[in-house]
Amino acid sequence: MMDLYIRPDYEVVRNQSRCIACRVCERQCANEVHSFDPETGLMEADEGKCVNCHRCVSLCPTHALKIVKTDDTYRENANWEAQAIHEVYRQANTGGVLLSSMGSPKPYPVFWDKLLINASQVTNPPIDPLREPMETQLYLGKRTAKIERGKDGLLKDTLPPQLKLSVPVLFSAMSYGSISYNAHESLARAAEELGIYYNTGEGGLHRDFYKYGKNTIVQVASGRFGVHKEYLEAAAAIEIKMGQGAKPGIGGHLPGGKISKDVSETRMIPQGVDAISPAPHHDIYSIEDLKQLVDSLKEATEYKKPIIVKIAAVHNAAAIASGIARSGADIIAIDGFRGGTGAAPTRIRDNVGIPIEPALAQIDQRLREEGIRDNVSIIVGGSVRSSADVVKAIALGADACYIGTAALLALGCHLCRSCHTGKCNWGIATQRPDLVKRLNPDLGYKRLVNLVSAWKHEIEEMMGGMGINSLEALRGNRLMLRGIGLSDTELRLLGVRYAGESL
Repeated sequence: MMDLYIRPDYEVVRNQSRCIACRVCERQCANEVHSFDPETGLMEADEGKCVNCHRCVSLCPTHALKIVKTDDTYRENANWEAQAIHEVYRQANTGGVLLSSMGSPKPYPVFWDKLLINASQVTNPPIDPLREPMETQLYLGKRTAKIERGKDGLLKDTLPPQLKLSVPVLFSAMSYGSISYNAHESLARAAEELGIYYNTGEGGLHRDFYKYGKNTIVQVASGRFGVHKEYLEAAAAIEIKMGQGAKPGIGGHLPGGKISKDVSETRMIPQGVDAISPAPHHDIYSIEDLKQLVDSLKEATEYKKPIIVKIAAVHNAAAIASGIARSGADIIAIDGFRGGTGAAPTRIRDNVGIPIEPALAQIDQRLREEGIRDNVSIIVGGSVRSSADVVKAIALGADACYIGTAALLALGCHLCRSCHTGKCNWGIATQRPDLVKRLNPDLGYKRLVNLVSAWKHEIEEMMGGMGINSLEALRGNRLMLRGIGLSDTELRLLGVRYAGESL
């Protein structure tokens, strides 16, 4: 049976007057788009395989290439756009579930872009961060310690275990398997130099990276991949993954093609076989069950490490967070529906979950109303794209932000959304040795350090402009935000006033 024809999304435009047939594009393309025709002496392109990763464009020595969106169109139909037609054709050809990578590209509203930061003027003057101290250091964990003094009159340290960060940014969960060894090394080294943390995701921790344990958060997911005593002891904190923003309500999925020998040993699973973690933890069906796992992990690590519980942003996230705050967890991580992923069913990624902004605002408000906000710290993620997004998140109630896609972009990712194929031309979302080596961790970690250092300076500038000199004064301070282009319902959910509205 002949497959239905699927029109390529992109066209490879080659300037033959510049092309010298050096075949660099052919050698560099893991998708086998480019080939050389010995009869004509010309380079050709199979455009149906192109994912627009721009590797060939970047490395062409004569700048003979460009990738353009095709102008070949179907009959115009506002209801049936080209992407919808493509997806029907693909499923009719294969009978399979559509898989996608990265965050959703759908044109849903981005609330960060409809929030403006308030600035100080005369009566509450701004602060110059170049000449006055700005406190960007923070601690994540419970703040419920009682003030007690010993017999000597000195204060006793009763503070539960904390994570100390130099800036309110962490590298979010990306497993070894979904991303490469070199990408993990870049994240680990950058976290160590910056004084922050990176998260292993649900793929275990490679033995080579145990030395970065003081800056590592390990994850315990439903599949329990790579979880053992040494793994837990090596980390600075442990995260229980209940849900993920890109695929709420379902488990993890790593295609077998990405499970190399090293990945299989780290995850403790067979090589070359799809790793699918269950949707639920089969020992957790209530907050009481969750509390048992929190207590077990604390007991196993002698109560020396904070426990994080990660959930996807969903409509009842505030109620769930209230339960987590009472479960004994130290930190709640909330992942919005725009969060990235190595592989997820397309329909789940694009249609399930809610944006991180209203979820965060409602969770912070609920915990404050119940008087338990200090029981937990809050980390948020799911398309945090800039330092301005970080500042807005903290003003909405977060303590810190996870960044994933932004970190991968700093490593060279071009958002071609083909991570699940394992053919990442930039050496990031792949396990192929010939591709992995394209990412140099000596350079990659420096780019990550540069990114977060730049964000830190910008955060200080924005705080100074608000007349605020510490993150603690910014946390949950929604008076420093104003909405624009938002409905009354959206303003109410976010807890902010409209631009121009005074107190």
